Amino acid sequence: MILILSIGVWGCSNEEEKLEKVRIAEVTRSIFYAPQYVAIEKGFFEEEGLDIELTTTWGGDKTMTTLLADGADVALVGSETSIYVDSQGSSDPVINFAQLTQTDGTFLVARENVENFEWDQLKGSTFLGQRKGGMPQMVGEFVLKKQGINPQEDLDLIQNIDFANIPNAFASGTGDYVQLFEPTASIFEKEGKGYIVASFGEQSGHVPYTTFMAKESFMKENNETVEKFARAIYKAQKWVEEHEPAETAELIQSYFEDTELDIIETVVDRYRSQGSFAADPILDEEEWNNLQDIMDEAGELPGRISHDKLVNTTIAEEIMNE
Repeated sequence: MILILSIGVWGCSNEEEKLEKVRIAEVTRSIFYAPQYVAIEKGFFEEEGLDIELTTTWGGDKTMTTLLADGADVALVGSETSIYVDSQGSSDPVINFAQLTQTDGTFLVARENVENFEWDQLKGSTFLGQRKGGMPQMVGEFVLKKQGINPQEDLDLIQNIDFANIPNAFASGTGDYVQLFEPTASIFEKEGKGYIVASFGEQSGHVPYTTFMAKESFMKENNETVEKFARAIYKAQKWVEEHEPAETAELIQSYFEDTELDIIETVVDRYRSQGSFAADPILDEEEWNNLQDIMDEAGELPGRISHDKLVNTTIAEEIMNE
């Protein structure tokens, strides 16, 4: 019996040793990234022989620094960061290989419950926007201009508040309108602190808002690993699309212990309904060009970069055709 148990323990240990560790640095912890957590919780990574070590690095700059310094194998962050790195003359460019979200993830929240909201109602108001130079701010201003609003002339625009303090600033009385991420927007609505009147994601069009990326050298040396990674993400994307938001919410609840389950479900449903979760890992050329148009409009584009230089769609296409 002792011999049998020993063999069993050795066998289990041997199975664990077969899993290859992949370190992910995510830019923030967000329900917006639900498919990633689903891939972990449903065991899709393990099915591919991968052991995921997930770290939240809190900010695009920190996330990219972590990746470039080999503190992570894969980064989950906005595609604009790969453009910034390339503009600095990197000899080891960062390659986008699997898209996770395909729209902006913020919502326009009003202090008062505005019925029949029209974007023109923003004119003359105090607008609490996102940090200048970040994707939320760039997409936010892109959408405002699309709606015929000049952010610098038609609004009293506030952009000098740190990302983490924006919700508190609005809750304490600053601004008539604010651009917020979930779940804060839904929590504010539930508590009567504000009301969601529009979605920036619905207005922005498809854009590679958050993608998985890795250094070119890592991808060349670990092509099979990257393929397995993308396959696990694709499984999760299909799972989220095929299952009710309540099931997804329950599955990922442990990642958001301070958020009530009904709020998580509401947020998942909202993002899923407006098509924010990418249906597959492919970052196509139209989305890439849309991103650069938004950056250019904001004056933040160092220079246009071709899709095939910083985006790899081959891996995603291959796993989708299996």
